[in-house]
Amino acid sequence: MSIFEYNGSALVAMVGKNCFAIASDRRLGVQLQTIATDFQRIFKIHDKLYIGLSGLATDVQTLYQRLAFRHKLYQLREERDMKPETFASLVSALLYEKRFGPYFCQPVIAGLGDDNVPFICTMDCLGAKELAKDFVVSGTASESLYGACESMYKPNMEPEELFETISQALLSSIDRDCLSGWGGHVFVVTPTEVQERTLKGRMD
Repeated sequence: MSIFEYNGSALVAMVGKNCFAIASDRRLGVQLQTIATDFQRIFKIHDKLYIGLSGLATDVQTLYQRLAFRHKLYQLREERDMKPETFASLVSALLYEKRFGPYFCQPVIAGLGDDNVPFICTMDCLGAKELAKDFVVSGTASESLYGACESMYKPNMEPEELFETISQALLSSIDRDCLSGWGGHVFVVTPTEVQERTLKGRMD
């Protein structure tokens, strides 16, 4: 078993019309044993920027703390919030610094940039970025997430339809992966508001 699969995870970010959604499962396991059913994988950097971290749970928490620290330093120095593209480059550089002993995380970054244009990207544990215009996935359920998102996604969805699409894609995918599951956590971010919802899924 890969170290990335040790705790199990499922992450997906999807683009809508001047909005985006990011969702994750809630299970924390040690291989096939479930330890917690309310584990947080999606973190807020600022009002229009979120990061999801799949992979090893200890590294998820460590990496988030380092990224939050770097962003606070940036806010103090620049007196503004970081753009999503800039933040993606920061995460990439931070991961590549540790390339000989990497953080076992695969981040998913989602944010609203200039003129509220959605930006999503994912990267591997060494910081190699993969940009997308529709959706990105990460975690142990990524293969089934690709299939579900590929068939359900359509461009320029309104926030409510985007929530429905990403939720159905996440729930149907984690049912096909035994290392992730136990419901989901969904954030839908628009220029004016953030909707946070918890999904109920199969409890096995």
